[in-house]
Amino acid sequence: MILLTFNILNNKTHIKKQGHFEAEEILKITENNTSSILRILESQNILATFFIEISMISKLQPLIKKIVAKGHEISFYNDNSTLQEIELAKNTAEELIEKRVRGVRQKEVLIPVKDLKNLEFNYISNIENAEILFPFKRLKRGTEIIEESGVSIIPESISPYSQLPYNDFIFQILPLEFYKNMVRETLKKEDFVSIYLDSWQFTDFDKFPFKIPFYRKYNSGRKMEDKLQSFLEWMNEENLAFSRMKDFIF
Repeated sequence: MILLTFNILNNKTHIKKQGHFEAEEILKITENNTSSILRILESQNILATFFIEISMISKLQPLIKKIVAKGHEISFYNDNSTLQEIELAKNTAEELIEKRVRGVRQKEVLIPVKDLKNLEFNYISNIENAEILFPFKRLKRGTEIIEESGVSIIPESISPYSQLPYNDFIFQILPLEFYKNMVRETLKKEDFVSIYLDSWQFTDFDKFPFKIPFYRKYNSGRKMEDKLQSFLEWMNEENLAFSRMKDFIF
C-alpha cells in the first residue's frame, strides 16, 4: 500500500534581492502549487492526505474545501503551535469541512501523545530532518505502526536496502527509476510505504526567487510536476494500491 501525502507549509523564506514577499503572495503561490498537485492526482484518480500547517488553517479555507471536495483527506502539520492553537484549528477545520480531522504530523516540536489523544486525534505521522546529508546518516529502525494510548503512530518509511527515507528531498533528488525500484523492493518486505512531498517544491524558483539552498531548486517547479505525474502513472501501470492515511489506519 502506498500512502501518498503532501505538506502545505507556511513559507517563511525571503526573496534574494530587495524586500519580502507579502503574505498574500505567499498564500497565492501555495494555493497555485496545491492546485497543480490536485490536478495531477485527479488525472490519475489517486487520493492522498494533505497535512496543512496549523497557522494556515484559517487562511486557506477555500483551498481546504477544494481538497476535501476532491476526495482527499485533511490532516494537520504542527510546526510550532500550542495545544490551544491546535484545538482551535481543529474546531475551525471540522466546522468548515463537516468531517473529523483524524491525523497530525510533527517534526521538531512534539506534542505528547496523550494530549493529542484528548483532542481526539487517531493517528500521528511524525517525520524527521531532511537536510542534504541527513538521509545518508540514517540507521535501521522500526517501520511498523505502533499503538500508544489508543493512537496509531505511523513511522516515516525507510527503504530496507538503501536505508533512504521516503521524504520530500529524496523524491526530488533521486532519478525516478531508482526511486521506483526503492518502492518496489520496499513493498516486498513492508505493508506500506509512506511518501511525503511539500507543496513549495512545486514553486517556479525562476519566477519567484526565494532564497533557498541550490540543491533544493533542483527538479523543482514544472520538473517536479512532471516527475509526480510520471510516478503516479507508474503506480497505476503497476496496479499498486494507494490509500488516504485515515482509511489505511481504520
